[in-house]
Amino acid sequence: MEKIPSDLTEASLSGAGISIMAAFSMMFLFGMELQNYLTMSTTTSVIVDQSSDSEFLLIGFNMSFPALSCEFASLDVSDVLGTNRLNVSKTIRKYSINKHLQTKGPEFDSTPVSTVIKHDDKVHQEYSEGSVTLNSNNFDKISRQHAILAVNFFAPWCYWSSRLTPSWEKAADIIRERHNPETDGRIILGKVDCTKETQLCRSHHIQGYPSIRIFRKGSDTRDPKRHHNHESYYGDRDTDSLVKAMENLIEPIELESKKHAKVTVEAKRPAPQAAGCRIEGFVRVKKVPGNIIISARSESHSFDASQMNMSHVISSFTFGKKVTPKMMSDLKRLRPYIENHDKLAGNSYINTGDKANVTIEHYLQVVKTEMMSSSHQLIEDYEYTAHSSSVHALTIPVAKFHFEPSPMQILITEIPKSFPHFITNLCAIIGGIFTVAGILDSLLHNTMRLVKKIELGKDF
Repeated sequence: MEKIPSDLTEASLSGAGISIMAAFSMMFLFGMELQNYLTMSTTTSVIVDQSSDSEFLLIGFNMSFPALSCEFASLDVSDVLGTNRLNVSKTIRKYSINKHLQTKGPEFDSTPVSTVIKHDDKVHQEYSEGSVTLNSNNFDKISRQHAILAVNFFAPWCYWSSRLTPSWEKAADIIRERHNPETDGRIILGKVDCTKETQLCRSHHIQGYPSIRIFRKGSDTRDPKRHHNHESYYGDRDTDSLVKAMENLIEPIELESKKHAKVTVEAKRPAPQAAGCRIEGFVRVKKVPGNIIISARSESHSFDASQMNMSHVISSFTFGKKVTPKMMSDLKRLRPYIENHDKLAGNSYINTGDKANVTIEHYLQVVKTEMMSSSHQLIEDYEYTAHSSSVHALTIPVAKFHFEPSPMQILITEIPKSFPHFITNLCAIIGGIFTVAGILDSLLHNTMRLVKKIELGKDF
């Protein structure tokens, strides 16, 4: 049996150094390869939007309008295909807010009222003023003297106010004859000229003319700001309908010995408790260019454009379905370069008092992004760019959101690394390190032997 040379089996300092270096090299390369295996690679491509014609785009929003009353706030949707939906109410909620954006009272009833208001066919050319003229000095006093105070807040220049005035005065005459305020005391009809009593009308959040409000004794001046809790009347405005509505108001009071009582009157609802409105919810639109418009709208009221202020604060404005926390983590992993897909969130668009009659427009370009994760979960997200501007309004100012979906979409696919490929590379690393270490060790060992032979030759 042949014996292995001793120089191949004896430990050496150089061999130990090479072995240590080889071990550290293997650990380093193994860590690099493992990190590469665990890191997902992605491919990004731009393709034509694959959405079908029947697929709708969901738009969610939460916006606050400090100077737009919920009573007349209307959200309208239109697009280039002819869709025109006015005063959308089924998928949105409204809350009265003050100038500090704080909610006042419960959700405002945004159910649309009848747009066909009946007026007297014949205008009374001559009529006596049966209603009481109210102002800031006598309003509180008169409201405390009667169980019911019905008030017509009007503007002389308003067409609808002019049509209501004869019927209102005649109805006031009839109610006065049937229920003398001095002996009965249950009801009285009044009127307020909002062009003269601007502060009084503003304190009761009057933004459309005419506004008929119903005040009840015992429900007024509940807070230090002398705010009156009251209701708005949206019914017909002919004389007979007004008289009937007033009679219905006082009928339960008569049955309960003139005690204050809540009653139900057709086309009546609580009036807004603050001058502003927060609108939140969503709408479904077709994937074509369109508009979302927020404005003051009524088929039977007039608005003073110079007094309308469409300032607003946007809490959120998003496209597409709501993203879950799990999907959001996947989004951040696949798109680390995206900081915020809601470009309008947290932005304020405020007009000062001398710029009240201003329309605020937002132009939004929307791009759809589809992401296929390594677990084969399809994630949809929408990004958009936003450009805003303010323009002087020739008519009633609005807040307008013009959206334009892109015909192209971005497709991001997450590609996992192959495990067999990882194992192959790992084996290659181990074998390569051992081979290189053996070559270095052999080269160093032979060099040392050659040096020793030369030194021995010199000695002799």
